[in-house]
Amino acid sequence: MHIDAARKNRISYEHIPPEAVGNQTRILISDQAGKSAIVEKLEREYPNLDKRSPETQRVFEQLKQAEREGYQFEGAEASFFLLAQKALGTYQPTFHLHGFRIIIEKFEQHGMRAEATIKVREPNGLEEHTAAEGDGPVNALDNALRKALERFYPFLQEVKLTDYTVRVLDSKASTAARVRVLIESTDGDETWGTVGVSENIIEASWMALVDSFEYKILKEQRKHRTNATRPEL
Repeated sequence: MHIDAARKNRISYEHIPPEAVGNQTRILISDQAGKSAIVEKLEREYPNLDKRSPETQRVFEQLKQAEREGYQFEGAEASFFLLAQKALGTYQPTFHLHGFRIIIEKFEQHGMRAEATIKVREPNGLEEHTAAEGDGPVNALDNALRKALERFYPFLQEVKLTDYTVRVLDSKASTAARVRVLIESTDGDETWGTVGVSENIIEASWMALVDSFEYKILKEQRKHRTNATRPEL
């Protein structure tokens, strides 16, 4: 679908208003996305953007560079939103990673065991150093990161991982191939997708996990600001 044309005259592509059946128009950020699609996705947060502005050009260039590295944003719009914030200079990290370590052990009678240890610092300088176990390395890392961040952001208890997908990007490289990890998360109110890409599946998973939690944190911060500025009745 030609996004620029749809923005100018939606009836050319939509035979009825989607709101008439309780739905809404959703524009996907694909490898064919142009600047009009970027403006469509960001105009709610950045109403002054237009497809000719230098800010839109910066987001466009960052998007294309990420796609050349193997990223895909059709199912990872939360990661795209964070990419756009970084390109526009409005991104503020919600926590900093000191480091993490993952241990995987195999026992003859009890099977596999994974444990992740992580140390993070929130923007005010408070630190949390914790560990957690999981069914596998990614599950252990998810549990440890969640356990560390819930001290600063208790609402992360609402976030549940609903899907985890790994795709090999270069099968010729065999086990050394770059992989794309897609994660779908929900808080019961909204569902969002995030993506990570690396030759290391743990690093790619970490990238997607971080984006998922950061998106939720930013969402709650926006909600708090909106409620704080809303006039009392």
